Amino acid sequence: MTINKRIENVCKTIYDPEIPQNIWDLGLVYSVNTELFERKGYVHITMSLTTPACPVGPEFLNNVKTRVEEIKEIKKCEVELVWDPPWNQSMMSEEAQTMLGMELNRPMLDGTRAPQQEVWE
Repeated sequence: MTINKRIENVCKTIYDPEIPQNIWDLGLVYSVNTELFERKGYVHITMSLTTPACPVGPEFLNNVKTRVEEIKEIKKCEVELVWDPPWNQSMMSEEAQTMLGMELNRPMLDGTRAPQQEVWE
């Protein structure tokens, strides 16, 4: 298994404290850079949070760092918090959107979107 896949698997076990979904499927992990992994065992993760007002932000980032560093071959993990681009719900995987009861509005084959369904009372 590649180091990127192993990092992804770890991220899928770390849940956002406010939304009952993991940080990978929420789309909070923007990138995983393993350029220095082969030579030094270092990885760099760029991620965001759902809101800048997250009360557990620093603690949460430290948790990601600690959990990724539990992978035997990784000597150091640096987690960078970014706000650009700002996180939004469209960054979530379809699985996460479905689990949270969100309507998927996928493009059809011709590039148009399906009409919104009427709400029945």
